[in-house]
Amino acid sequence: MTQARHSRRHRVALALMAGAALLLLGLFLSLGVWQIERLAWKQDLIARVDARLEADPVAAPLPAAWDDITRDSDEYRKITAQGRFDHTHEVQVQAVTELGAGYWVVTPLVTTDATYLVNRGFVPTELRDPANRPNGQVAGQVTVTGLLRMSEPDGAFLRSNDPANNRWYSRDVAAIAADQGLATAPFFIDADDAPNAGGYPIGGLTIVAFRNSHLSYALTWFALAVGVLAAAFFVWRHERK
Repeated sequence: MTQARHSRRHRVALALMAGAALLLLGLFLSLGVWQIERLAWKQDLIARVDARLEADPVAAPLPAAWDDITRDSDEYRKITAQGRFDHTHEVQVQAVTELGAGYWVVTPLVTTDATYLVNRGFVPTELRDPANRPNGQVAGQVTVTGLLRMSEPDGAFLRSNDPANNRWYSRDVAAIAADQGLATAPFFIDADDAPNAGGYPIGGLTIVAFRNSHLSYALTWFALAVGVLAAAFFVWRHERK
């Protein structure tokens, strides 16, 4: 009786182990396939962005087209716009760049058809106050060429924006426009490296890079699946003996 009970428990344990192995195998294979799909998506995204970066600039989208602009189809597209900077509504957004810590200078560009927020570029902390860089406060008609960038969500960089105290940590277009009482495009323009009078702000510091670790993740999941199969095989061989 004891022998039969022990044998039955043994069979139940083996069945549970087999079920767990099948579940793990299915899970690891599914995750591996998902990472392969993500790899294809990421490679396609990189190719599309590279094509946009190599293309000639086009006119900045007008208001009628704003609702159709998406991150996948438009971000990092080269665009150009002509207008006048409204320096009275400039804001400075904290930044860390290859030139060190400081601020992005974000200024509305008013054209005949629309208003666009322009990230004119980087200034060090001591030049945050526009009064310390008067030559850079360009007056008159200007042409701005740069990259179309989607709005950055509030709190994306660990700290939330504090408009009441003029502390900005992300280029949140909607929040900046609301704080300044402006109606602007839902995206901003990252100005290129065309020099500004007085040397500041310094544009063209946008880093276009995409992390692409999907292949290594896929290989890891598939390796775990192989490990489950190997363990199941050794248990099966042991039971046969």
